[in-house]
Amino acid sequence: MNAGEEKFWKIFFELYEALPRQGPGDRDSTAAALRLCRELPPAPDILDLGCGTGAQTVHLAELTDGQIVAVDNHPPFIERLDATLRGAGLQPRVRALVADMAAPGLPEAGFDLVWSEGALYSISLERALPVCRSLLRPGGYLAFTDAVWRKPGAPAEVRETFELDYPSMGDVESVGALLQRSGFEVLEHFTLPDEAWWAEFYEPMSEQIERLRTRHADDPEALEIIEQLAAEPELHRRYSEYYAYEFFVARTRQG
Repeated sequence: MNAGEEKFWKIFFELYEALPRQGPGDRDSTAAALRLCRELPPAPDILDLGCGTGAQTVHLAELTDGQIVAVDNHPPFIERLDATLRGAGLQPRVRALVADMAAPGLPEAGFDLVWSEGALYSISLERALPVCRSLLRPGGYLAFTDAVWRKPGAPAEVRETFELDYPSMGDVESVGALLQRSGFEVLEHFTLPDEAWWAEFYEPMSEQIERLRTRHADDPEALEIIEQLAAEPELHRRYSEYYAYEFFVARTRQG
């Protein structure tokens, strides 16, 4: 990693570590997806892959009586989640681990539900789905959000942004087909409402960006990086008709 890349990631995590969540989502959407997992045991074993600071992890603990393992490869996220769990008295039921999402080192067929909000794309769905399937018991559920194209004809600015961050991004149909090829039955899917992008993600992000501009006012290189990061909410404000986050709920095929 060169000095420029190192500085980018330093500023990136200075921003994202301060946010309530690291991608679009909200409690209502988490609850709606969980209701679609209709035959879970009364106290399911749940794995939250790529949990970030764990907003959805806490929601899952509130909405179920299950035991939860939450995994992320960025130690400060896990440290913050641990503090949240201690404050909420949830540590007896929720364990937060620093681990690689692609190889978490957890028992195969050890979970009734694998959950992931906005994280599987980081190792590619093609790689992530077999990992998820190996961690699920027969008939286990997978619930995850993923960015998808809503319609063709996105402006070059939008296409270029996603090609940098998510070059393999597809549409709802292509994600469903990939789930089928990976041994899952697609049960339901729904689009996150626009407010799920703003209340706990882009609005706090915009506030933190203002703090970073003040904090790094004498550092032109840092300010350039901050402006790159600030472009994301504005892109969504202008072009959200072309892309969305979709919540997919699937189940391992048996037999």
